[in-house]
Amino acid sequence: MPQRDRIAEPWGVRTPYEPGDAWPVRVDSYLREGLSAGDVDRWVPAASLLHSNGDAMDIAVKDGAMVGVRGRAHDRVNRGRLDPKDLFGWQANASTDRLTRPLVREGDELVETDWDTAMSRIVARTRALLDEQGPSAIGFYTSGQLFLEESYTVAVIAHGGIGTNHVDGNTRLCTATAAEALKESFACDGQPGSYEDVDHADVIALFGHNMAETQPVLWSRVLDRLAGSRPPAIICVDPRPTPVARAADVHLAPLPGTNVALMNGLLHEIIAHGWIDRDYLDAHVVGFDELEQRVKKYPPERVAEICRVPAEQIRRAAEILGRAERLLSTVLQGFYQSHQATAAAVQVNNLHLIRGMLGRPGCGVLQMNGQPTAENTRECGADGDLPGFRNWSNDAHVADLAKVWNLEPEQIPHYAPPTHLMQMMRYAEEGSIRMLWVMGTNPAVSLPELHRIRSILSQERLFLVVQDLFLTETARFADVVLPAATWGEKTGTQTNADRTVHLSEKAVEPPGEARSDLDIFLDFAARLDLRDKDGGPLVTWKDPESAFEAWKECSRGRPCDYSAMTYGKLRERGGIQWPCDAEHPDGTERLYAGGRFYSDPDYCETYGRDLVTGAPVEPTEYRAMNPGGRAVIKAAEHLPPHELPSEEHPLVLITGRTLYHFHTRTKTARAPQLQQAAPDVWAELSEPDARLAGVTEGDLLEIATPRGTVQAAARITGIREGVVFLPFHYGYWDTDSRSNDRAGNELTITDWDPASKQPINKTAAARVRLLERRDAPAPAPTTTASAPRTASIPPTAGAPGATADEDLAGAM
Repeated sequence: MPQRDRIAEPWGVRTPYEPGDAWPVRVDSYLREGLSAGDVDRWVPAASLLHSNGDAMDIAVKDGAMVGVRGRAHDRVNRGRLDPKDLFGWQANASTDRLTRPLVREGDELVETDWDTAMSRIVARTRALLDEQGPSAIGFYTSGQLFLEESYTVAVIAHGGIGTNHVDGNTRLCTATAAEALKESFACDGQPGSYEDVDHADVIALFGHNMAETQPVLWSRVLDRLAGSRPPAIICVDPRPTPVARAADVHLAPLPGTNVALMNGLLHEIIAHGWIDRDYLDAHVVGFDELEQRVKKYPPERVAEICRVPAEQIRRAAEILGRAERLLSTVLQGFYQSHQATAAAVQVNNLHLIRGMLGRPGCGVLQMNGQPTAENTRECGADGDLPGFRNWSNDAHVADLAKVWNLEPEQIPHYAPPTHLMQMMRYAEEGSIRMLWVMGTNPAVSLPELHRIRSILSQERLFLVVQDLFLTETARFADVVLPAATWGEKTGTQTNADRTVHLSEKAVEPPGEARSDLDIFLDFAARLDLRDKDGGPLVTWKDPESAFEAWKECSRGRPCDYSAMTYGKLRERGGIQWPCDAEHPDGTERLYAGGRFYSDPDYCETYGRDLVTGAPVEPTEYRAMNPGGRAVIKAAEHLPPHELPSEEHPLVLITGRTLYHFHTRTKTARAPQLQQAAPDVWAELSEPDARLAGVTEGDLLEIATPRGTVQAAARITGIREGVVFLPFHYGYWDTDSRSNDRAGNELTITDWDPASKQPINKTAAARVRLLERRDAPAPAPTTTASAPRTASIPPTAGAPGATADEDLAGAM
């Protein structure tokens, strides 16, 4: 079987195919050195944990331990392919520094204890705060890495049992704008498109989406289309020279903070040339007239001045988009974490609405996710929304949920919009939230303006519970630390970015006394003795499968309907897309076929928000505007960012990800192949900006914003002039430094999009200063958007342990 260095070649070998053909199979696998497939005791089905693509795989088990993975050949998502994080990331499970017993704070120290002591402290504090202040004293901060069954359980406990409105997920940082943009255009969350649209599209447009690094297997699918004889045209919008940009027919690199202006310019050209589907608009859409008038003010010349992108490039991109017969668009953090995030992402939806390109093969929008179960966080209510995409402003929806949970409607908080994370942190700062339970996420590295976050988490009056695998930077502030089991050590379902549900099964035992998140939540609910209105237990399930059955009933009749799914069907079939109900027992490939939307005023998840102020649209206003349940076009005006470059801070700072790491590296840095590929932080500069600062490749820089400074080695790349990039992954758990000068979020601003409430991490004024000349290159990969301009830098390659097998199945 052929072998390949999958650090040096992250996307593997090509398997070309033509429009409308099935994506060929290529099975990737990696086993611990010295083992072969014949040595494996058993293979256990799972799906990927370290991104949102949902790659189906089998975990290799020998002598009760994980020893490798292989892709599942016939799964609809990946057809056997695995990316570097899939192939190597599982090794973090066996790290010697895993948490194996609960910890409690005694003075200034965290000391080991037993589960009863730890849980008793949490329950005692919960009861005391409920008696003293009520539910508003307690907040839950969940994760897009929990399984569906765990997200639903914590939502029931928080909303129905405790009655707090302070619930959010770390999806607020990555895909809150995806959800909000879908709600604004379609009055409901839920991905319209499908990964199989890649197989049919003749144009693929990626808006702020470095797919090559965030969803490498999906990018492999695009690369295989590009390798065929009838490749799609590629449009890329990104200020960095990503692998996507290098493959693009047109690469638009706007100044950060100007995405709305760019989208208005593209829409202006498309409408002006008549590249619209008037019949579709008349039958299925409201709001087009306002958009038509708004974008008249954005001809290419004006947009070129705002975005600093050549007007001719705007025209060329618009013509490709306007003449496409089958258009697929994808969107991610380049829009979601930028100024006017929701307004910009909504304009991508508008592009598809005016072209009538939804619900057909090759015609779709993928407002992408960043985490493996971000979709579950949203649909289950672990991000603060009501489970099942119910509308918190619709009393009938609240009553329906109360019926499912056997509660009175007034027991479910719906007096105001759910409290988003940034507001929760402000409440904790002010002292009204006095207990915060953080699970599977690391805000002491991932939230903006970290000196402020550290000051909040370290308050004596805040009782902090952290549930995680490792003693993270956040866990060090905790009053109680709970050791959690992770992927491969527990069973549950995961829903990916195109609504595909996989069952991930338990392969090995967790280390020491670590428990699954579900078992921890069930224990908490039992100790609190949470009851329904008839005096029975509020949480009636006892294991993952019974929790899934409970969720199915909660989802029944709602857009995200799972009612015809079972664990048995998922084991037999592999990935299945929701809605999966009696009408669609095998799942649903695409939403909104034939212009049928979930936007009826009595059924929709939301009435929308004002894109500038974030104020909720009133029910009566929505009914008057959209009585027939059509898709909604919302126009937007370009507004300047709140923090602009100045003489003191002449650059724009953006933060982001690299292919080889995930979030704050708690797992990927413990996989040697991944850590070696990107071992430390770096800063990317353009050649003109580097010359102006007197900087060369590898020199040590100080990057400063009004909030602080970070030190990083310089990588000179093809990034657009005026922009500096920092990867946000690097915190402090694996360094002895106490100077807090490494994490990118030391520099980011406390600001968020008014509609989605997602923090703005890609629009901050910055400056750079040379600190020290160095001879070695920056510790940045050469295979990614961080590719150097200097040709003499050695290419990124893996050690012998980075070689993976590829069953080519006809690949060239």
